[in-house]
Amino acid sequence: MSIRTINPKAVWELFHDITQLPRPSKKEDKIINWLIEFAKKRGYNYKQDKVGNLTISAPATPGMENRKKICIQAHVDMVTEKNREIEFDFDNDPIDTYIDGDWVKANGTTLGADNGMGLAMGLAIIENNDITRPATDILCTVDEETGLTGANQLSPDLIDCDILINLDTEDFGHFTIGCAGGINTVGEFPIDMVQTNSSEKLSFFEMGIKGLKGGHSGLEIHTPRANSNSLLFRYLWNITKRFDIKIASIQGGNKHNAIPRESYVRFAIDKDHSEVLADYTKEFEQILQTEWSSSEPNLVVDLQSINSIEKYIQPSQVTSIIESLYTLYHGVYRMHPDIEGFVQSSTNFAAIATENNQITVLTSQRSSLNSEKYHLANIIRTQLNLGGAETKFTDGYPAWEPSTSSQILGVAVDIYKKMFGKEPAIEAVHAGLECGIIAEKSSGLDMLSFGPDIREAHTPQEKVSISSTKECWDLLLEIIKNVPAK
Repeated sequence: MSIRTINPKAVWELFHDITQLPRPSKKEDKIINWLIEFAKKRGYNYKQDKVGNLTISAPATPGMENRKKICIQAHVDMVTEKNREIEFDFDNDPIDTYIDGDWVKANGTTLGADNGMGLAMGLAIIENNDITRPATDILCTVDEETGLTGANQLSPDLIDCDILINLDTEDFGHFTIGCAGGINTVGEFPIDMVQTNSSEKLSFFEMGIKGLKGGHSGLEIHTPRANSNSLLFRYLWNITKRFDIKIASIQGGNKHNAIPRESYVRFAIDKDHSEVLADYTKEFEQILQTEWSSSEPNLVVDLQSINSIEKYIQPSQVTSIIESLYTLYHGVYRMHPDIEGFVQSSTNFAAIATENNQITVLTSQRSSLNSEKYHLANIIRTQLNLGGAETKFTDGYPAWEPSTSSQILGVAVDIYKKMFGKEPAIEAVHAGLECGIIAEKSSGLDMLSFGPDIREAHTPQEKVSISSTKECWDLLLEIIKNVPAK
């Protein structure tokens, strides 16, 4: 059964079209060109800035000319995660979707409902004039997932509205009115590689931490999820206390906003220690499976023999790197002192890669307080520096300060209560949203964010709820019909 057959068809047909267009972060040309053709076909004006962000403008339908102009905003890129055994080219292949009960999922890859579903809803609003709407812009931003680059470099000329509705949150029934700010801290460890001596009696292995849930490093950082990079360095710290090993490479994770699910190390060890290593690895796996039995039931520590390694890292450099990264903090730093259950600050040990005589470590810090964001980033920077890394910060992004006096929030809450007979949740989120950056570029903009239920975003288990998509669509239509007068 194709997702094109699901109601509301106006949304699901567009979402299907979006899934057929490869759109990794920084490689959004195909979907941007498709959006331009969408605008041209309907006679709508469009504007694009130098980094690729696009605004499509649709006029008000009859009777709505005196209402405030709205902008529906969504980003066009998606996180490109897949299961290791899946052959998939995110630069060229369409997403393979399927229906599982109330959920739409993808086969072995991320689905891209974040934020493809929000984009589909926005486009459905302006696809034809059957829907009652005020003058409406669709703001399509690029490269959100790798650091909010599109929003950071967004030309203010593309923002020409009174109200902005962001459709990039993932719990229906929740209205988001604020978000955390963030920054990435990057550490680069210079390494010297030594040629493996064929005369040495060595055994060669790849060890992988696998089967973890992963997840969104903002929305799910407070949930009991293991970090594969942290577990890998726990293993390395322990085995280097027991054996002399020669490490060829370490890889784990690849996105700043995803909790890593899989991490791998390739190394050599004296053949006489191979059996003891295998026994310890099984013991280590049992320890982790006991510690994480309820929250990570699929955790695996997988030790496999490999043919050889060509080179390995100079042993004198390995100890300081392992000790630095074994102690590298991951998780919630502080909960909000006044808002129960709300994460104030956190850090994610997001990725590690070995290439070009360098080990590169990517970490991500978030906080609703700019001062604490930089404090936490400096802690991580110091931990990396102590291991010998050269460190740098990305530009980061600001927090979106909540406003309970928002006019569009009042409209949305009243409509939600009438439609569903209960109060919505009104909240700030620990994830980064483009709203904070857009607010800095257009003062006085009235903003609100909501969306359908999306689970396991940024992982191959990502899924979007069919029933909540219908509810979210119906809610969006009513809000748009009731936008305040100018």
